[in-house]
Amino acid sequence: MRAIITVVGKDKVGIIAAISSLLAQNNVNILDISQTIMQGFFTMIMLVDLQDCKLKFSELKDLLIKKGQEIGVDVNMQHEDLFNSINRI
Repeated sequence: MRAIITVVGKDKVGIIAAISSLLAQNNVNILDISQTIMQGFFTMIMLVDLQDCKLKFSELKDLLIKKGQEIGVDVNMQHEDLFNSINRI
C-alpha cells in the first residue's frame, strides 16, 4: 500500500530529518519527495510505500501527527487512492 504524506508549517531546521527518521524507524520507504519554502513556510509532500511497515495505517498516522506537534508543523497521511480521488474532483 502506498500513501501520501503532507507536511506544512513555519520553516525551521530538522523538519525533514524528524519525519524521515520516524518513517525509517517504522520500515516505511520514501518513493518520492517534493519540498519547498514559500516565504518562510515549509511545505513537503511524500509518496511512501507502507508494504514493510509493521504498524497499522492509523497507528503510523497518529505517530506522524504527534511528531508534527512536537516540531510545530501539520502532518497528514492519506491512502494514495483517497488522495487521488479527492484531487480528481
